[in-house]
Amino acid sequence: MKRSELMNALNNDMEWDVVVIGGGATGLGAAVDAAARGFRTLLLEAYDFAKGTSSRSTKLVHGGVRYLAKGEIGLVRQALRERGLLHKNAPHLTRKQAFVVPLYSWWEGLWYGTGLTLYNIMAGKLSLGRTRIIGAKKALRYIPTLERENLKGGVIYYDGQFDDSRLCIALLRTMLDHGGVALNYMPVTALLKGSNGRIYGVQARDAESGATYDIKARSVINATGIFADDIRHMDERHAAPTITFSQGIHFVLDRSFLPGNHAIMVPKTADGRVLFIIPWHNHVIVGTTDTPVSHAQIEPKPLAEELEFIQSHAARYLSKDPKPSDVLSVFTGLRPLVKGNSKSTAALSRDHVIRVSDAGLITISGGKWTTYRHMAEDVVDRAIKLAGLERRPCPTAAMNLHGWQVSPAEEPFRVYGADAPALRNLLAEQPHWAEPLHPTLPYLVGEVVWAARYELARTVEDVLSRRTRALLLNSQASREIAPRVAQLLAEELGHDQAWIDSQIEEYNQLVEIYTLHMPASTAAMATASA
Repeated sequence: MKRSELMNALNNDMEWDVVVIGGGATGLGAAVDAAARGFRTLLLEAYDFAKGTSSRSTKLVHGGVRYLAKGEIGLVRQALRERGLLHKNAPHLTRKQAFVVPLYSWWEGLWYGTGLTLYNIMAGKLSLGRTRIIGAKKALRYIPTLERENLKGGVIYYDGQFDDSRLCIALLRTMLDHGGVALNYMPVTALLKGSNGRIYGVQARDAESGATYDIKARSVINATGIFADDIRHMDERHAAPTITFSQGIHFVLDRSFLPGNHAIMVPKTADGRVLFIIPWHNHVIVGTTDTPVSHAQIEPKPLAEELEFIQSHAARYLSKDPKPSDVLSVFTGLRPLVKGNSKSTAALSRDHVIRVSDAGLITISGGKWTTYRHMAEDVVDRAIKLAGLERRPCPTAAMNLHGWQVSPAEEPFRVYGADAPALRNLLAEQPHWAEPLHPTLPYLVGEVVWAARYELARTVEDVLSRRTRALLLNSQASREIAPRVAQLLAEELGHDQAWIDSQIEEYNQLVEIYTLHMPASTAAMATASA
């Protein structure tokens, strides 16, 4: 699957039924839905698939425990249903995760035990496991590194876990399997309008060649997440902003901080968020924060107060307190939240909103990873009605995603699902392709080649951040293998030494954002308490 072959689809004068702008969870979900219904579907992404928010989640497929506490019953019920469907449709990328809510007072057991029991009941037949209360000894057996002082027990409940950017790649491959076309590094630069003021397509620029394309479309869906208002302003220059931004950061630690298979969920932190400490790809993720920020940027940076917050809260619930030197990586994402009256982003609803402009631009905003499929169904239904397309039922509720496999492949091939045998065949083409890329990372040399050939990876960052998760698991280890990855990509994609050098330089700059730089005061405190 070469990008050049996909580009050929733009060289004719055809009119697409649906053009989707944005290659994150929402955009890819909408493109899969439209293509699966048999519509001529094109997706355009300005950067790489899942480059933004969709690769920087807490890695959970969940109903939203805190939304239940806020009384958003409909959102929780819908999310729990979608959680169950995703487990059926992509078992190679999702799994059941057991959580322990640590109890440090007896009243917490009654309160959280009741709430989480209701949470499980609401899942109905799609439940992942029964909620139950356990004593302190059993809680420590499940999580030996749990803070022991005043520990009374715990509540066990079950939710879902996944690999977010790998699910985006599965959606990409699913869309292509259904005849759609998707292009990364293809920013939309303008909306095309007729004399009647109605949108009849988009103008897009190939970031690699600089070539510009006028693309006709019966409907245009704006699914650009944190950049949704930027696309809206191409339509209506003075349109009022509809999105506000909330930043969340995560620390990544080694498995010694959480050696078992159970995760920790803290129902309420100082800022009203839920804090998770979760095993993921043989590492541990701690997060997240909910910090209002004023503007969108493609590579947000963690703030000093967020770094201090995560470190202090991890130390509060773990007997082994993480020091700054223990943090292997820190990643930051922005949530696109639909504007409301609350001053706190933690208080805003995560439900989605669809708006249609006078010119016919369809914008979908808000939502959460778990409900991407439902959001896609809603927005494609709206596009069908607006564009006068043939009404066709949505098939995605029971549709297997690319790589679907009931019995997971052995690590490190699980995320490839049914593609694992083909990957093994590729690894056998060259003796060194089956070698590890780095001794501390679970990736093989040939996976770089696979990413370029079959998953539209174009840069070192594409490979190390989103096709593999090396950047998130260990930023410095990923820096060490960047030159080899650049060389492999250059050989596969036909680039020269100048391209290799620029890729290494750009990646080294990116790694700095994912490397913990603790404020001096916090670092001193951490050293003193160690």
